[in-house]
Amino acid sequence: MDVVSDAIGAVRIGRPSCTRVGISGSWCTRLAPYDGAGFHVVLKGGCRLSPDGPGPSLLLGTGDAVLLPHGAGHTIADRHTEPDAAAPERAVPFEQWQATRPPDHPESHTDEVRMLCGKYRLDRARMHPLMAELPQVVHLPHQVGGHPALRSAIDLLGRELGERQPGACVAVPSLLDLLLVYMIRAWMSEDTTGTWPTVLGDPVTAAALRALHSDPAAPWTNDRLAAEVGVSRPTLARRFAVLVGRPPMNYLTWWRLTLAATLLRDTPDSLATIARQVGYGTPYALSHAFNREFHTTPGRYRAAPSRPD
Repeated sequence: MDVVSDAIGAVRIGRPSCTRVGISGSWCTRLAPYDGAGFHVVLKGGCRLSPDGPGPSLLLGTGDAVLLPHGAGHTIADRHTEPDAAAPERAVPFEQWQATRPPDHPESHTDEVRMLCGKYRLDRARMHPLMAELPQVVHLPHQVGGHPALRSAIDLLGRELGERQPGACVAVPSLLDLLLVYMIRAWMSEDTTGTWPTVLGDPVTAAALRALHSDPAAPWTNDRLAAEVGVSRPTLARRFAVLVGRPPMNYLTWWRLTLAATLLRDTPDSLATIARQVGYGTPYALSHAFNREFHTTPGRYRAAPSRPD
């Protein structure tokens, strides 16, 4: 596994959802804060997105994608609506707004705006620092020749939602997963000041992270990891701590426990099996470390219900 895949896999729960919306005229709707991540993709026309609280509104055009990785509340409105007129208290809640609208028919050409609106369920107790670093709003404007994989995923997703072909129940969630990966990749390629784009752009630290994520159960030591990466132990320790913000073995302990939490929620494996998978010699050792990190026992963590949609 690589760091980005693991960072997404650690927090994602349940199935993502998405709807295709066709709109004309004057409109304004609000999406309340959500314990997950939301996104919008403009397939046709344009609109205005205004996040709750401080922060400028965004004018979105055809092909633009927006990711709200921390579930920030926001309004979306026709592009002629002034930001003050799109205040949260004046906007119609999205679910109520959708309930009063006719079903979207892709063969209709009368809609001025056509969008994809969706969300991902996330468990923030397992948030990887890469995901935590994402800004409240990630705006990815359409650029000719820019992020071709993202553009392809958007095109395929829009077609699947519009045509409702056999197999769509399998295709759509898979395409939504791809869309999330491609949006995060696009952010990383454009953010030249962020910590984690810098971390994964550093050959020594990136190689060390790949090794740890590829085999977290291995009996890693600082010496063994430095030898794997091909640098001295002091060089690895210095670069890793400066860029990641914690020493390599400290990061490994945190990641092992985060991975154990994911396995407890996503698999029926016994605690002994999970302990072996994440590098702990006994279930007791894992349970003690898990309780120190998450302030609950593995059994209680597994029994706790996932957050509702």
